[in-house]
Amino acid sequence: MSALDPLTTTAATTEETGAAAPSAPRVRRPGVLRRTLAARQAQVGLGVLVVVVLWAYLGPLFYPWTAQQSDVTAFGQPPSAQHWFGTNSIGQDIYAQTLAGLQKSLLIGFIAGPAASILAGIVGAVAGYLGGAWDRVLVWVIDLLLVIPSFFVLILLSPLFKQLSWVAMVAAIAAFGWMVMARVIRGQTMSLRERDFVKAARFMGVPTTTIIRRHILPNVASLLIIDATLGVGAAILTETTLSYFGFGVQAPQVSLGTLLAAGSSAAVTRPWLFVFPAGVLIITVLATSLLGDALRDAIDPTSGADRA
Repeated sequence: MSALDPLTTTAATTEETGAAAPSAPRVRRPGVLRRTLAARQAQVGLGVLVVVVLWAYLGPLFYPWTAQQSDVTAFGQPPSAQHWFGTNSIGQDIYAQTLAGLQKSLLIGFIAGPAASILAGIVGAVAGYLGGAWDRVLVWVIDLLLVIPSFFVLILLSPLFKQLSWVAMVAAIAAFGWMVMARVIRGQTMSLRERDFVKAARFMGVPTTTIIRRHILPNVASLLIIDATLGVGAAILTETTLSYFGFGVQAPQVSLGTLLAAGSSAAVTRPWLFVFPAGVLIITVLATSLLGDALRDAIDPTSGADRA
């Protein structure tokens, strides 16, 4: 059984004075959370991600150095008991900067990823349910955005990031990360539109927005949850790439991308400037990917069989 198939069907009940719209059947499969947490990759992914988040936000509280402080007695020093990840050429502590950069990258990822999934759900559901001119226009917009090289558009928009801070970059990343999932949601919505419980609600005069909100979106929520989880890692990678090339987070703020850009030129002579931020980035993105894959396997067990 697909995760999107309702488990039961609800018969419409009418009264002399009118009838309430039938509730959409529950799509929550019993034991999904339990199956997710039982998977080894989910345990590893969720555990690592929780540790990374706690470390990023609680770690600075127990460390004497901040990201902007300079130790004039330790210019370009390797890792030591005083500076755990070493220092850069002006004496700034790499451990403190890595935590500050990780905070920024996580914040951008946790906002941009789910925001793109929400946008995909709304656009896909509206296009699939309304059909007609709405569907043609929205599909045209989706196809147009898919063929536009989003990375180069983000580079062109980078001056806005400098003027409006990182919030503009989050909005831009989300604006170019929803199209593929919107197409998937549109297809699922076109199938759900023909189900009896949706037809009953439509014939009884339930407003379109209510049908989409109460009957369509709950039935595609599993796909959106998976997309949002995987989208966090994708958004972090996008931000890192933009910041690495100087188009993302701007000084004096730091992110993992700016740290990688600053340490890449000295990756051979002073590897701690590059290795530690790169390692944190890899671990964070890998943890979100493992968690997203486990969610997908729990909600749709056939996906794991397809990859095997």
